[in-house]
Amino acid sequence: MRSRLIIAIDGPAGAGKSTVARRLAARLGYRFLDTGALYRAVTVAVLRAGLDPSDEAGVSAVAEAADVRLGAGPGGQAVLLDGADVTEESRGPAASTAVSTVAAMPRVRAAMIPLQREFARGGGVVAEGRDIGTVVFPDADLKVFLDADPAERAIRRARERGEGDVESVRREIAERDAKDVTRAVSPLAAAPDALRIDSTGRAIEEIVDLLAERVGNAERNAAARDV
Repeated sequence: MRSRLIIAIDGPAGAGKSTVARRLAARLGYRFLDTGALYRAVTVAVLRAGLDPSDEAGVSAVAEAADVRLGAGPGGQAVLLDGADVTEESRGPAASTAVSTVAAMPRVRAAMIPLQREFARGGGVVAEGRDIGTVVFPDADLKVFLDADPAERAIRRARERGEGDVESVRREIAERDAKDVTRAVSPLAAAPDALRIDSTGRAIEEIVDLLAERVGNAERNAAARDV
């Protein structure tokens, strides 16, 4: 029987985590876990409540009370807040601006970890985020840290959004990187045993091919141990 593993892909914004993770999951027949979507859904709840995103007590209370789930949507994975699809709203400019502040809060992150681990119960999951291999799934079967040159990351993110002001996006990414790396809880970092990949100038399918081969080897090793 084929072993079903947990694959954790960490890295900064614009490095290609979501695209690589989604395509790898499709290639393997695994489920895709977009952990950033959970924090974006919480941010939507915070904004709807009229709270200042820096109000740690209020934001944390909202995160602990919100019913956040991942489900199937017309474009792939949908994020649900209290049963309603908020995928589009969670990707809007207001949520994008506030999410790094919300996601840095210890109680918010603590509230999301059980949801992520429950989703991955039984394996067969490719999870992407900024603390997947270091905090959420420290025992993942394969850990990857995907990075890219900041200038290329800005171009990619601007293209995704259909924006022409790449410099503005670059500044936004630099600010987000600084917050992610220096936050007190679950800072962005590569796990010591992570496979580090620089995606600058590389085709997505090349990276997916590499990881699919690694996963295949890991599946065979896991199956051999289970015999």
